[in-house]
Amino acid sequence: MAIIEVNNLSKTFKVKLKEKGLKGSLKSIFKPKYKVIKAVKNINFEVEKGEMIAFIGPNGAGKSTTIKMLTGILYPDKGDIKVLDIDPKKERKKLAYNIGTVFGQKEQLWTHLTPYDNFKFFGAIYDIPEVRVEKKINELKELFELDEFINTPVRNLSLGQRIRCEIVASLIHEPKVLFLDEPTIGLDPVVKENIRTLIKRMNKEYKTTIFLTSHDVGDIEKLCKRVIIINNGQVVLDDSMENLKYHYLNKKIVEAKMKEKVNLDDEEGITILKDKGYNLKIEVDTKKRSVADALKLLNPDNIVDINISNMPLEDIISTIYKNEADK
Repeated sequence: MAIIEVNNLSKTFKVKLKEKGLKGSLKSIFKPKYKVIKAVKNINFEVEKGEMIAFIGPNGAGKSTTIKMLTGILYPDKGDIKVLDIDPKKERKKLAYNIGTVFGQKEQLWTHLTPYDNFKFFGAIYDIPEVRVEKKINELKELFELDEFINTPVRNLSLGQRIRCEIVASLIHEPKVLFLDEPTIGLDPVVKENIRTLIKRMNKEYKTTIFLTSHDVGDIEKLCKRVIIINNGQVVLDDSMENLKYHYLNKKIVEAKMKEKVNLDDEEGITILKDKGYNLKIEVDTKKRSVADALKLLNPDNIVDINISNMPLEDIISTIYKNEADK
């Protein structure tokens, strides 16, 4: 059963252009010129009940515009949207009672209040009976392990603690769909992993549909089974995480500082991205060669410093987009 349906969705913005200097400012007032930006171009997708889906793309790709249309903040120029069989354009208030949102870079909690007081406040906003709110707070407090700081003012919480409370606040009214925008941004690796674990538990225990945007490959890889990639306002890929990992996340980036130079020109599965004397940056295709094998070629005794990372998401998206454009 599709819980989100998007058909031929489009949105354009009219942006005023301004030339440099005072003359340009006056000209923009009396003889303004505009540029039309097509933020979203005829996109189509569906999300099933209980899915955890990643909706990703580079900055300016159309992610935020799409989410704002799905939540009723923006109206589309054309196309149809149904979220929980509700049209966000026509019944925004009704939709608000059935969805939740968490924005990693924007606070929705009152910082001078404690998490507990915030949760009570949100319960009142959604017209939830006090007894039911208390029951929900106790339930979520245990799930998200908030006991230690539930009565501490939000302004005194760490970023990781605040994000946990932001998620709980968005769940007080028991939404069927939760929109998460960069929920782990700025968090250290341990806290990130804790947040991911809690999101998975929430999805499993409450069957909440998760619509996630993130630039963190770890978030996408560990939480979602399906990925939609948008670029220049168009969906360029809608596939399973398993297929995406096989075709694109099999590449690792190795950056090493060496004692002596190493020649890897003819090695299968290794692409040299940068070679500046004793500083080497290579891409390892793990379908053809393991990272351990690549390190043997570098010689551990010859390595002064090393960093191993996933292929940047921006590069993955660019590669996918280029492949789609070449078809």
